[in-house]
Amino acid sequence: MSAAARARILVINPNSSVAVTEAIDIALAPLRFATGPEIAVARLADGPIGIASQRDADSVVAPLAAWVARDDADAFVLACFSDPGLHTVREAAGARPVMGIAEWGLLRALTLGERFGIIALSPASIRRQQRYVRQMGLDARYAGSVAVDAMAADTASPAMRDRLIAAGGRLVQERGADVVVLGCAGMASHRRAVESAIGRPVVEPTQQAVAAAISALLLRDS
Repeated sequence: MSAAARARILVINPNSSVAVTEAIDIALAPLRFATGPEIAVARLADGPIGIASQRDADSVVAPLAAWVARDDADAFVLACFSDPGLHTVREAAGARPVMGIAEWGLLRALTLGERFGIIALSPASIRRQQRYVRQMGLDARYAGSVAVDAMAADTASPAMRDRLIAAGGRLVQERGADVVVLGCAGMASHRRAVESAIGRPVVEPTQQAVAAAISALLLRDS
């Protein structure tokens, strides 16, 4: 891919948290390379501070679709583990790829172990995750979710790390998970620490979704 024809991937954080957006941006550093697509990270400034309920998730669908329809990016990533409005946004994008981080995080987890568990923000997040796993037909591989009782904006803090490690440990020891998925984009900076502490693969879903978007664009142009 030449510099003149360099494609652009827009990673959208559907909540308005600056801390979460910065954590996402930092986590994507390994996927930025000179001959690859540009990776831009932005937040929905008018969105909720976190996607804490189904109402929050539903509230950002129309703004996300409108944003994607008017933006000229070559591919998009919805950086929220609820994958809000994924199919609506895909319609708005036309033929351009739109990746949801939950979808790609779970698909990657299937390649790393037999049973996956998810670290969730809250009990409400667990209900949405259970529904999504069922809709994807992955019930038989799902070990469950454990919540850390936090808001999305809290997750990038170093103080959150011990809680994430404890939740990951419970998924492994009590639920039989052999791979763990981080259930919020704001948890990105903790992946390696959690993986080291629990001794199991840990999936950071935004990285996986962006990697899939890069592959889609490179193969498109091959």
